[in-house]
Amino acid sequence: MRNGGARRTAVALVALGSLLTALSACGGPSGHRADPTAVPPTGGAAGTHGASADPTRIPGVGDRFQRQIPAESRQVVAVYGDGKDSADSTVVLYTREGSAWRRAGSWAAHNGTKGWTADHHENDRRSPIGVFTLSDAGGVLPDPDADPDDGLPYTRSAAFAAPRWWAKSYWHDFDYVIAIDYNRVKGTPPNDPTRPEGTSKGGGIWLHMDHGSGTSACVSLPRQAMEHLLRTLDPDRHPVVVMGDRADLRA
Repeated sequence: MRNGGARRTAVALVALGSLLTALSACGGPSGHRADPTAVPPTGGAAGTHGASADPTRIPGVGDRFQRQIPAESRQVVAVYGDGKDSADSTVVLYTREGSAWRRAGSWAAHNGTKGWTADHHENDRRSPIGVFTLSDAGGVLPDPDADPDDGLPYTRSAAFAAPRWWAKSYWHDFDYVIAIDYNRVKGTPPNDPTRPEGTSKGGGIWLHMDHGSGTSACVSLPRQAMEHLLRTLDPDRHPVVVMGDRADLRA
């Protein structure tokens, strides 16, 4: 019995270590905190996301990333960072109707505390720039989608809960999460620790609930935004996230 108990304890410690790796990669307390009341300037957001000359393109996204959006995608979550080194951003949901993209929601958000990078590494406090699929979701709370059969696969688990030694403002960060398919295995829960490109490339990059300041590398949104995305994103519509600072997205 003692040997069996020891084995169970070892397995539990390994699982806890994997969970903490995922959580620290995503949204743990950072050394710098932005002003929780800060909101991205509305003028800049409107300028980036206003009427497009070509409705078949995502506004503010240049040819480089436009070409990376899969032809079958009908839903795009665009994350427009305020600046290369800024933690503030705006998230816009676009849906495609026929050949035209329609704006279906917009929210103030936060990204990595130190901004953005095209070469993300573990603990650099910057969010990765690029186009990534959205395949899996989960969180501490139940799936808000009343019809989960048409939503992203959702894993509810207390294992998502932020450690209680983090500041209280972070405790609800992972009530809802959507995995960004950066250095992860699709079809697994968001907190699966597998890193196909190695641990140095980071991982555990999520859309999750906002605590009012920059993250470790994730993108954080208000609760109502996360609930809307979880009710709206549909695997059959092949959703992707296009994310980066505005200058890099336009390039």
